[in-house]
Amino acid sequence: MGAKERGKYDYNFDPLAQRFEQSIYGTLKGEWRLRLLQEDLAPLYTQEPLSIWDAGCGLGQMALWFAQRGHHLTANDISYKMLHKAKALFEEAGVDAVFHQAPAQTIAQTLPPQDLVLFHAVIEWLANPLETLAIVADRVKPKGTLSLLFFNQHSLIYRNMLKGGWRVETMLQKKWYGRGKKLTPPHPQAPETIIAWLESNGFEITTHTGIRVFHDYMEPDALEQTDIHKLLEMEYRHCRQPTFRNMGRYIHIVARKSLDRV
Repeated sequence: MGAKERGKYDYNFDPLAQRFEQSIYGTLKGEWRLRLLQEDLAPLYTQEPLSIWDAGCGLGQMALWFAQRGHHLTANDISYKMLHKAKALFEEAGVDAVFHQAPAQTIAQTLPPQDLVLFHAVIEWLANPLETLAIVADRVKPKGTLSLLFFNQHSLIYRNMLKGGWRVETMLQKKWYGRGKKLTPPHPQAPETIIAWLESNGFEITTHTGIRVFHDYMEPDALEQTDIHKLLEMEYRHCRQPTFRNMGRYIHIVARKSLDRV
């Protein structure tokens, strides 16, 4: 798929599965992301077994984390290669889940309401982000929880402006996917937009975390000169503060659905 076509269709990671695995989860950045997600979701993790849908499960790390605790997992992805890796991860761990190679929009048509829906790093790759969010969020049962992780538009703009050059014109024209790396999603989301949508659709925000609020703005030479443990201490200290959290490379929102939303 050419750069100009990206964003017109829901993105399938089959061509980039190996690179995604190495660039996202095979790094300190990925480890830090998982740590904060698990910390945000720990109150649900420790509850009695829940029905959980991982909509766009990717490599399946979060789904596996819950499944190993005894929760009941349904997971889907449109990427055959990603789903194959997720299944292998579950088989190696000796736990079960129901897997579907299908879009979330299709799975949602037959899936019963869930205690928890995970929708992680998917919305920014969709042709119709908010429309699909509505379909996925509808599968959260009243008093249930939606865990939404998305690529932050603010961070994309700020990081590119710090680099300057051709990126300035790209940011002015909002051509997020016109040039640059293939792992930059076409539809990054502004946290204010997502929060307003959730609140107007019967969700109460319970957790709001910025993931990598400093790290991704630092040049390689600055990172080399920095004690990584002290950097992560600063990340942890500021990741949930209002001034800094909306500058995270990713934003994680945990939202509880009101009882009267059916």
